[in-house]
Amino acid sequence: MSNFVAIDFETAIRHHICAVGIVTVENGEIIEEYYSLVKPPKNQYNWHNIQVHGITESDTKNAPTFNKIYPEIKKRLSGKIVVAHNVAFDRSVLQKTMFANNLDYSELNISDNWHCTMQMCRASSKYPSGRLNECCSVEDIELNHHEALSDARACAELFLRINIAST
Repeated sequence: MSNFVAIDFETAIRHHICAVGIVTVENGEIIEEYYSLVKPPKNQYNWHNIQVHGITESDTKNAPTFNKIYPEIKKRLSGKIVVAHNVAFDRSVLQKTMFANNLDYSELNISDNWHCTMQMCRASSKYPSGRLNECCSVEDIELNHHEALSDARACAELFLRINIAST
């Protein structure tokens, strides 16, 4: 599988997105990257989430809302194979955010069966865990962990390497 998009979200509170990174891969090469901060509802954050990714209210006070960036997300995901490192989290965040913004998830025309690099890593004895930073360390993939574009790029690279190794 050499044509897909890798996606990663960082959240402010529960499913409320504060950053998105999307990497488009064609013929096994990254051809496009997209990143945006996103202003969550009321620009509110859970302190724990800030501890994880370092994004704060001041970073997103002038950022676009999800509805403003959704056309970019839709353009990049529509009809594509989607890869994420933690599919259960990223797919749920996208679905819940779309629902909260009165958007229909089915209009993306993507499978509910996203490919999960965390599950792929956990299934292999090559990796000490399924954590993205540890998997990237094994593969010598550059990572600025919990920065949405870096995580999406690392996920794409990891997916490509795991697929090459399994063929």
